[in-house]
Amino acid sequence: MSDAAVRRGERTVERWLAWRYLATRQREGFVSFIAIFSLIGVALGVATLIVVLSVMSGFRTNLISRLIGMNGHIVITARDGMLQTTPELLEALRKVPEVKTVRPTLERQALISAGGQSRGVLIRGVRVEDLLSRDMVTKNLVHGGLGDFGTKPGVVVGERLRQALGIAAGDMVTVTTHRLNESGTIAPRYSDYELLGSFLSKRYEFDNALVFMPLQMLQEDLEYDRRAVSSIDLDLADPNAAPKVAAEIRKSLGRDDLKVSDWQTLNARFVGALEVERVMMFIILTLIVLVAAMNVVASFTMLVRVKRGSIAILRTMGAGKGTIVRAFFLSAAAVGIVGTAAGTALGLLVSTNIASIVELIGRLQGSSMELEFITSAPATIRLRDVLTVIAIAVGLSLAAAAYPAWRSTRIEPVEGLRHE
Repeated sequence: MSDAAVRRGERTVERWLAWRYLATRQREGFVSFIAIFSLIGVALGVATLIVVLSVMSGFRTNLISRLIGMNGHIVITARDGMLQTTPELLEALRKVPEVKTVRPTLERQALISAGGQSRGVLIRGVRVEDLLSRDMVTKNLVHGGLGDFGTKPGVVVGERLRQALGIAAGDMVTVTTHRLNESGTIAPRYSDYELLGSFLSKRYEFDNALVFMPLQMLQEDLEYDRRAVSSIDLDLADPNAAPKVAAEIRKSLGRDDLKVSDWQTLNARFVGALEVERVMMFIILTLIVLVAAMNVVASFTMLVRVKRGSIAILRTMGAGKGTIVRAFFLSAAAVGIVGTAAGTALGLLVSTNIASIVELIGRLQGSSMELEFITSAPATIRLRDVLTVIAIAVGLSLAAAAYPAWRSTRIEPVEGLRHE
């Protein structure tokens, strides 16, 4: 008989032994019972890890989209004074391959008044096409409309600000800014605008204090020329590439009078806190899988002790240590691998339907409004996260299977038969 045929026969025996060790018998039923719960533990640990990572990725995407939804992925400002949007500068920025949109923006602190109420606000002058292309405004418009924006003196404000002022679309508001007189003193400047509409972005600082105004009208009110802006906002095809693109822009422009900042740098503390929370949650939940793997070690170590007689008989019949080791290793590893597969399927299933599940729970509780933020931030399944979870679970399972397999080689035939 050829060596290949002998090896195939050994593998068949090893697989048969592994299956027999997993099968429930009256004597070792308790061990198999523990093995089953070890499998369930691995599956639940893997599923929990996938669901939590997916939900946290969804929250991160949702929070970041709200964070940068009103701002550019890259913001270019002048180090001193106002930024001049020369045709050469705008053309150079448009030629950057990763840049989708170039948005000149003029911002000023101001006071808005109506109906005896006054609020401090941030006036943001934008071009008509730039406002209409912002999904956070157009898709969250809750009052009025944007049809007349740019055609007549009008403003679009956050919904909380509109409610605080007690006004409606068509009402007039007074915007108070300031300017420097020829003598160098500061003098207030008053301008009247019509309220065109309001938006609800669900981010407090935007809804409570942000006012959009046509860029050209704001420049005229502040007596600036048509090229003067406070910043140029750039939207990228991939927001995560912002730091790299910002570095390339700094190098290509080669201008010391300009400051180029990406959204991750501008919000470093917030982004860092999200990443730390995600890493810590990953480590904590990985312990669930580790505990389940320890159960595999315990149950199959007990199984080795129970099977001492069988191991001794196999050894006396000519079975080598390698055959015994591989049989126990396959048996213990199967628990972890099957548990990982089941947990992955369950985790992906729950993650895919998390919004519907949470919404159903909210309806049953009769308070779905409190869960609106969760249902509006569905889980984002990232292949890298899923593969990482699978690799960790399989790695821990194989490591857990190694010890009982090694213990089986410590049993000598004479000692094993003596206790039978």
